[in-house]
Amino acid sequence: MNKIKIFVPALSFLFVFAACNQAEKQEQETTQSDSINVSKPVEIELSDANIDLAYDQYLKLKDVLVLSDSLQTQTAAKELASSLAKVSGSENTAKLASDIANESSLSKQRILFTSLSNELINMFKKAEIASGSMFVQYCPMANEGEGGYWLASETEIRNPYYGDEMLNCGEVKETIEKK
Repeated sequence: MNKIKIFVPALSFLFVFAACNQAEKQEQETTQSDSINVSKPVEIELSDANIDLAYDQYLKLKDVLVLSDSLQTQTAAKELASSLAKVSGSENTAKLASDIANESSLSKQRILFTSLSNELINMFKKAEIASGSMFVQYCPMANEGEGGYWLASETEIRNPYYGDEMLNCGEVKETIEKK
């Protein structure tokens, strides 16, 4: 009888404890899913078809750097270099993309990506935008604290310099849109 008197309260305590933990877990999951602010990509159309293709290829390159995949980075950079070769006056930028394509080290690819992004940001600022927007994003910790810019089609930060190590490190610095 004494064992039952001890067992029933102990069992009741376990049920209450389990229920509290489950409620707390559900509350955390609800809070997390409610707080995730995923922005949709903003469609953009550039008046020059070759520049428009180069922008699409650049975004693909940025996305595979976010995934930290050096082989896919090489492939995407090669495609971007090919696209840039069709854009008048972008020979140096095409060379930077080729340099990334020829590099197998992810850390070196990311260093080269900084220069490529700076060149392309300047190019896209001068391009005629038919519709939509692009976003200049910045991570102050990239390149050993020197910082690094990149372009994105959404305001949500997906850091190509650190991938999943610091996926959301950065901020939108500027919006490039139709003038």
